[in-house]
Amino acid sequence: MSILDNFDSWKGFLANRLQQAKSSGMNHETITNFAQEVGDYLASNVDAKNKEEAVLKELWNAASEEEQQAIASSMVRLVEQQGNNNG
Repeated sequence: MSILDNFDSWKGFLANRLQQAKSSGMNHETITNFAQEVGDYLASNVDAKNKEEAVLKELWNAASEEEQQAIASSMVRLVEQQGNNNG
């Protein structure tokens, strides 16, 4: 099963990568910029595997660059909160 098949698995994967980035000294802005690059890649190259990803892909494709930055920042915060709630 791919991490993209289940949205909770995807969020868990992102949370783990976020923790690794923070542990290696990346600041929030750098992490958010990287999240935006990942979002660009996923929207362009990966088919949505579930309804949540389909919604995110549609939002991403409709958004301006500034709005994509906000979506990326929101996803970073979402996985931060998930990590705080599970830890």
